[in-house]
Amino acid sequence: MKVTKILGIALLLCAAIMPSTTQAQLYKSTYFNVDWQFNAPLCTDFANVPSGWGMNFEGGTYITSKLAVGLYGSFHTNNKYVEPQVLQLSPSSHLYTDQIQSIFQIPFGALLKYRFIEDSMFEPYVTAKLGTNFIRMSSSNNVMDFYTESWGFNVQPEVGVSIFPSSSNRTGIHLALYYSYSTNQNQCLTYNLNGLSNIGFNLGITF
Repeated sequence: MKVTKILGIALLLCAAIMPSTTQAQLYKSTYFNVDWQFNAPLCTDFANVPSGWGMNFEGGTYITSKLAVGLYGSFHTNNKYVEPQVLQLSPSSHLYTDQIQSIFQIPFGALLKYRFIEDSMFEPYVTAKLGTNFIRMSSSNNVMDFYTESWGFNVQPEVGVSIFPSSSNRTGIHLALYYSYSTNQNQCLTYNLNGLSNIGFNLGITF
């Protein structure tokens, strides 16, 4: 699947940028987050129902005690059922149908993270993520499936906190709030997507 291949490449790249001196240094200076993701599309009537059908993955290495660089990748699906209606496809063409609208996204790229406190039970941080986003916009019914795919630039600021059971145990809980914007251009049936904004949160583990 496209998702597996893309996220697999991202994770391999994460491993490639990690320091490889000693096991102690690797454990001390790197981090990984694996999260469940809740996402809500903004400023669109197409598949704009919030959902929890997503996951987030990221990893990085601290180049200073507080500043880290790394890679991120996530995927998410938002669905919406639309009652039967008449859609005018052209001046002489109409379609009467209900719909299951869907927006599937795979944003991934590079990140810059700054944590305000280090080696603590609570580590609040801010992150700037820059990359690309693959979007599949589709409308399905009992007979046909209409869809369009595109790539766009993705920017994603994030604020979050990592919570550890103790300052010496670096496996803990991760919580983050994010805003995402992509420049994708999609058209499906009579619907146009001219850029897509999202807001949501990630909840998972950090190690």
